[in-house]
Amino acid sequence: MAEASTTTTAHEEHDDHDEDGYAGPATLITKDGEAEVEVRLAGHFEPIDGRYHWYGRVNANDKVTEAAEKHRRAVVLRTPHGEAEGALSDQDPWGRFRITGLGRPPFEVLETLPDED
Repeated sequence: MAEASTTTTAHEEHDDHDEDGYAGPATLITKDGEAEVEVRLAGHFEPIDGRYHWYGRVNANDKVTEAAEKHRRAVVLRTPHGEAEGALSDQDPWGRFRITGLGRPPFEVLETLPDED
């Protein structure tokens, strides 16, 4: 008898908040070059302004910290699902930078609700 899988996708983790998401490897691109990073992203459609807002954290990385210290806050984030322009902001106590963006995110977004059985 096969065991049931207990793993969840990033989308399932955020399902109760009506958010989409992605967790995994990404490439952060600045004017200074590229850095391979790990990210955890989420997002939602904001009906007030009619735009998709995506956000998350970029795991601690020396190249990202160096770029942020040089005020290279405008970035492009590339994942296996796409790329999008974003901006780095506050750094948390663990060295992770917040990243935010508007419009099409660098991850897949469900356009329809899944069927409920």
